[in-house]
Amino acid sequence: MKRLSESWFYKHRTRQPTRRELRRQHLIEAVKAEFDDSGGTYGSPKIWIGLVRQGWRVSVNTIAKIMAGLGLVARKVRRRRGLTRPGKRPAGDRWEQQLLEPEDHFFHGPELLGIRGHH
Repeated sequence: MKRLSESWFYKHRTRQPTRRELRRQHLIEAVKAEFDDSGGTYGSPKIWIGLVRQGWRVSVNTIAKIMAGLGLVARKVRRRRGLTRPGKRPAGDRWEQQLLEPEDHFFHGPELLGIRGHH
């Protein structure tokens, strides 16, 4: 283990944060805000897009590292797979019933309309 001088320790303990450290802290706060605004559904690419639109110059990998460090993981948006709900009458019954009924409403040809062809 490396030993540090007492003067170095006290010098660095009371120093002001650097511009880089301040920028990183502001970036972390912006990432948290974007993530919270999305309801926890945005990953690093979408958060990066939002930050770039706000004027930030940062890479998507930096955003990914910050999110990983903060433990921010996007939730998957669950989409409904179908509109049919279990327990309802199957749609097939209605179509089968229509197929078995007489087909009065279909066009069967010119002879039903009284049109004669050329003989």
